Amino acid sequence: MSIPFRLDGRRALVTGGASGIGAATCRALTAAGASVVIADVDRNAAEKLAGELAGAKPLELDITVERAVQDAFAGLDRLDILVNCAGIGLVGTAEETELADFDRLYRVNIAGMFLATKHALPLLVASKGSIVNIGSVAGLVGVKRRFAYCATKGAVVAMTRQLSVDYPTVIRVNCICPGTVDTPFVEAYLEKYHKHEKEKVRGELNQRQPIGRLGKPEEIAHLVLYLCSTEAEFVTGSVIAIDGGWTAA
Repeated sequence: MSIPFRLDGRRALVTGGASGIGAATCRALTAAGASVVIADVDRNAAEKLAGELAGAKPLELDITVERAVQDAFAGLDRLDILVNCAGIGLVGTAEETELADFDRLYRVNIAGMFLATKHALPLLVASKGSIVNIGSVAGLVGVKRRFAYCATKGAVVAMTRQLSVDYPTVIRVNCICPGTVDTPFVEAYLEKYHKHEKEKVRGELNQRQPIGRLGKPEEIAHLVLYLCSTEAEFVTGSVIAIDGGWTAA
């Protein structure tokens, strides 16, 4: 029997690929045989990771700048997989959220994903490729004091479903909605909002998932790998929660 979930000969581009879920995804796709373009605003981190992965290439990219995104994809001769992983968060109710902060989340989490998708589509259509969008449980349920974050991640879910309807026979588009995952993203949140009570809040984050712990980046990455693989060819337009039971509770 052939080994499942292989991506030999395929090229993938991962936005936000230099840290957290993005970095774990780059590692998983490379291990499965893909050549990965690590796209990130942090050039040094992208270069460091690329140096550890066979066939990987770093790409400094701000997904909110259309010309930069357009040039990045124009520089590729082919593409089989796009993983839209870049994203940022914000704590605050609607009243606590400033317009400038809402706009910042919109630019990265929605417009940036749109731009990457738009300019990748000609390549993906040519290869009959796959898109995996990294959303969040915050796009499926309300999370306290996450007004802007919930709004943008809800849009990610909607964009996923819409794209799968427009391109049903030429590409596959799916969305993964993680719960809280143990990444630098979470560490930055703890440092910014709970500097003097990190361990207490970390414990609360663990218990927010009924399974009693945070997710691991590798667990999300292996679901990305499955969705990109030949074994998932019947899966498109799906929104999959991987959240330790959070949305089931």
